Amino acid sequence: MFSKVKSIVLNGLDGNLVEIQTDIENGIPEFEIVGLPDASVREAKKRIEAAIKNSKMEFLNKKILINLAPANIRKEGSCLDLAMAIGILIANRYITNLDTNELVNTIFLGELSLDGKINRINGILPMCIEAKNLGIKTVILPNANVNEAAVISDLNIIPVNNLIEVKKYLNKEIEIYSYQSKEIIFSRNDNIDFAEVKGQENVKRALEIAAAGGHNCLMIGCPGAGKTMMAKRLVSILLDLTIEEAMEITKIHSISGELKNDGLMTNRPFRMPHHTIPISTIIGGGRIPKPGEISLAHLGILFLDELTEFSRNILESLREPIENKEVVINRLNGNYRFPCNFMFVASMNPCPCGYYGDEEKECKCSEQEIHRYMNKISGPLLDRIDIQVEVKRPELRKIKSKEKPETSMQIRERVNVARDIQLQRYKKYGIYSNSELTTKMISEFCNLDVQSEELLQNAFKKLKLSVRAYEKILKVSRTIADLEEKDNIEFKHVAEAIQYRSIDKFIK
Repeated sequence: MFSKVKSIVLNGLDGNLVEIQTDIENGIPEFEIVGLPDASVREAKKRIEAAIKNSKMEFLNKKILINLAPANIRKEGSCLDLAMAIGILIANRYITNLDTNELVNTIFLGELSLDGKINRINGILPMCIEAKNLGIKTVILPNANVNEAAVISDLNIIPVNNLIEVKKYLNKEIEIYSYQSKEIIFSRNDNIDFAEVKGQENVKRALEIAAAGGHNCLMIGCPGAGKTMMAKRLVSILLDLTIEEAMEITKIHSISGELKNDGLMTNRPFRMPHHTIPISTIIGGGRIPKPGEISLAHLGILFLDELTEFSRNILESLREPIENKEVVINRLNGNYRFPCNFMFVASMNPCPCGYYGDEEKECKCSEQEIHRYMNKISGPLLDRIDIQVEVKRPELRKIKSKEKPETSMQIRERVNVARDIQLQRYKKYGIYSNSELTTKMISEFCNLDVQSEELLQNAFKKLKLSVRAYEKILKVSRTIADLEEKDNIEFKHVAEAIQYRSIDKFIK
């Protein structure tokens, strides 16, 4: 007795089609799974046996061999449970009224409980996307995953609750209607708004520029100045997600088990890991590699509060992902690639006590302590931060003022205009913002007049900037010009961009 059914396993964000070949023969009772299964797949033998018995079906005491083809790809996780159980039931003749053509175009996904219930699994969205790309017509999956899978059009989604239900459906004893997806509504979190921030116009201006050009940003200032408060509101002025971006973000969060609802993510992510986080959690990894915080922040914001409290290893490990927009995790059985195109935003105090340079409270730190503290941030990492802004303590009169600050919606309108300009300008180059400009593109799109070039040359010498920092100033200048809808970068744009590198002089 022999049967073949199909399923999908994940390798990073990519899915691989697996053919479950089941052979049942007379002989010494044995249940074996081959084809490079990991421990969780091998453990499925006990789950499958108990699930079939508790579903009022006989588990034959025969020689059962399951091959997971292709055998050169490692199979990980519990998503193959349902497919292997169905393979056994077909080989045992419990499922007989089958349409062969339908079975060829069907995949089975789900984890089995001992009582035959089909539990939800992580990563259902990328699996279904892969199924659609392979031309699969029908996906039978856990009812708990149906909202997540149904965002994909032109795919027949069949939600099931238990093994008996699947058996009856395949035998044409019952009918299960394909799940119809609901209309996707993109909404914003209205609980956070820049209108709640009084004063700090210079910092809000810097964050507006960061949002408009996709620039990384560092805020440095005394405790209680509002750094964290403003960083959390930065997401409220970013562009709305497109359906393609929402799918990409949801895929990553689906694999990680981070989806708070089972549908599509409709807001850009804002990740704020604590400084005690291990490096494998922020970069990604584990025995079965999973996306880290930098990938969970993809197309959103990664915010590191109290930057100097993070370990040196973590901070240095961010350098390549910030530059390359992806992270590669190497394992013996292959390489796992996860995207991490995020805005890097950080905040820190200027010294251990936090009051260096404060106009009201005296700093108690020695010069050596300040120097040691500031140098926890390496030059190469600082070079990758486009905008560095000093956050002063807000004035009391501005806090008590009844004048209403600008709302996030008003700021976002300007950001949208600047982003639209960039999208049109770079549509032939495959990039979407000024922060992504290469050296060759900078020479094409960031031309300066003589006066502006002289100003930048003087700043380069005085601040002892690196070539990368020089290019960052040009990119920020281009964004400032776009916010004013100017075709050319002007002197005032360069002057403003230079002032956002003022912290470089403290970190030597």
